[in-house]
Amino acid sequence: MISAIVDHVGIAVKSLSEQGQLYKLLGLTLDYEEIHPSEGVKIAFYGKGIGRVELLEPIEGSNAIAKFLESHGEGLHHVAISVEDLDKVLEDCGKEGKEVVGDIRLGAGGRRVAFLHPKSAGGVLLELVEVDST
Repeated sequence: MISAIVDHVGIAVKSLSEQGQLYKLLGLTLDYEEIHPSEGVKIAFYGKGIGRVELLEPIEGSNAIAKFLESHGEGLHHVAISVEDLDKVLEDCGKEGKEVVGDIRLGAGGRRVAFLHPKSAGGVLLELVEVDST
């Protein structure tokens, strides 16, 4: 059994290649990149294991990351927390009146994810990432 931990931080960027250079300079290696068509983003993960950095670049102009960049500029988009049983955590959050954004879906790396609205989490968009507890 794992304890909930910070899985990664998600940073909205205009260019993965440009901003990725900083993380390379800091000693983080590119773990992997992928295109996530359903969200309209290119994703790059830097570092290994827990506490990684996820850069998100929009590939179209009308998705959530493009809108975030337009209104906020580049910067912290979300904090992702690893959980073992996403369904149970969402049920518990619902009982406490926490607002979920959208439905459970497949996120980067094919993991099940869901988001808690910033107004339910102290102004921070929280991504809940289900991990294999084995």
